[in-house]
Amino acid sequence: MSFSALGLSDAIVRAVSELGYTQPTPIQQQAIPAVLTGGDLLAGAQTGTGKTAGFTLPILQQLSSRPSKGSRIQVRTLILTPTRELAAQVEDNVRAYGKYLKLKSMTIFGGVGINPQIKGLRNGVDILVATPGRLLDHVKLGTVDLSRVEILVLDEADRMLDMGFIRDIRKILDLLPKQRQNLLFSATFSDEIKALADSLLNRPTMIEVARRNTTAETISQKVYPVDREKKRHLLAHLIKEHGWHQVLVFTRTKHAANRLAEQLSREDIPAMPIHGGKSQGARTQALSQFKSGKLQVLVATDIAARGIDIDELPHVVNYELPNVAEDYVHRIGRTGRAGAEGQAASLVCIDEHKLLADIERLIKRQIPKEVVAGFEPDPNAKREPIQNGRNGRQQRSGNSAGRNNGQNRNAGRSTGSGRSQAAAGAHRQSRSGTGNRSNSQRARATS
Repeated sequence: MSFSALGLSDAIVRAVSELGYTQPTPIQQQAIPAVLTGGDLLAGAQTGTGKTAGFTLPILQQLSSRPSKGSRIQVRTLILTPTRELAAQVEDNVRAYGKYLKLKSMTIFGGVGINPQIKGLRNGVDILVATPGRLLDHVKLGTVDLSRVEILVLDEADRMLDMGFIRDIRKILDLLPKQRQNLLFSATFSDEIKALADSLLNRPTMIEVARRNTTAETISQKVYPVDREKKRHLLAHLIKEHGWHQVLVFTRTKHAANRLAEQLSREDIPAMPIHGGKSQGARTQALSQFKSGKLQVLVATDIAARGIDIDELPHVVNYELPNVAEDYVHRIGRTGRAGAEGQAASLVCIDEHKLLADIERLIKRQIPKEVVAGFEPDPNAKREPIQNGRNGRQQRSGNSAGRNNGQNRNAGRSTGSGRSQAAAGAHRQSRSGTGNRSNSQRARATS
């Protein structure tokens, strides 16, 4: 099946063809016709299956085929994403697919100055890609008009729920017209997502192209048992021994990402960290160098699990297993995308055996194990509590219950999506000693 057979215009098909896309993926084959009907849609697909094009292409088709009913400064399509990187990635795709159309798009997120965004909104925008916190900042300033939104997209909706954005999302929903098309896309199809869909969608078409929480068959997975203090040396050995030239490495915390990147660089393996504690400029620079191949290793926290889209990324390494089993699926989903082959390696110490068991239970398969000569784990090693999140908080291995606890709250605080980090610091200082905050407040704390 071709893209033109799905009902897309010649201008869109031409842009897609120039990008080297010849045949739509399964999610695109189902989602594009469904979106073109104008009805609501609930779609779940493994990460890396091309679901971004599954909603951006039919949106471009609809907007280009009907004139705007309001003023030129009114947003016609709003796409909400959980992280800055994902927002930038989606808007890049919108621009690429719509290069021959007379439609304007832009992205707004935190960590950068708000004034250029205000100017861009004044110039008019048809498609706005935004993170929830910064969008609400613009709402308070009166610099964005959402009263005539025709299409709403919640992209990576499960991640937004994990990060505590549900209150912000509901505030945004209250600002939108009642009559609109709603599209909810998610890498996983959890019960929480279905509950959100029930409250948001009107008789939606439902698409699920793969069993929930599965990993792509094109990804070769392997576990390397190793003692915790030998992980760095094993990682360097694997990279050098096998000639890995582009490696995305995941850690649980910002501190671990910084330290590992420094250690690898000292061993002549060019590496840089990317996480919520870095400025947006530093994050953009690191990601750009990694995508271009100038940087051999990118060390990331889970902020990057759904915000990095690299064609044919060959290697993903779990330097530390995630505390939430579902995040393993999202992490390794950065490789093996759109039918390409990829390798996912996990360095597992005794502290993480229960986490590994949780992951294998989730994906319903045992991951092959390989002990590397010279890095055999000590059979008498003692398990230690896992250091998780900020301030070195401890979490016992295997405690992956509750998607809104521990790491996910820290993820919401670290990625943010609106106000500057300086403002976030002032906010935290003013709130000290006031007790626990809700997930939504935590997520917006660094907006």
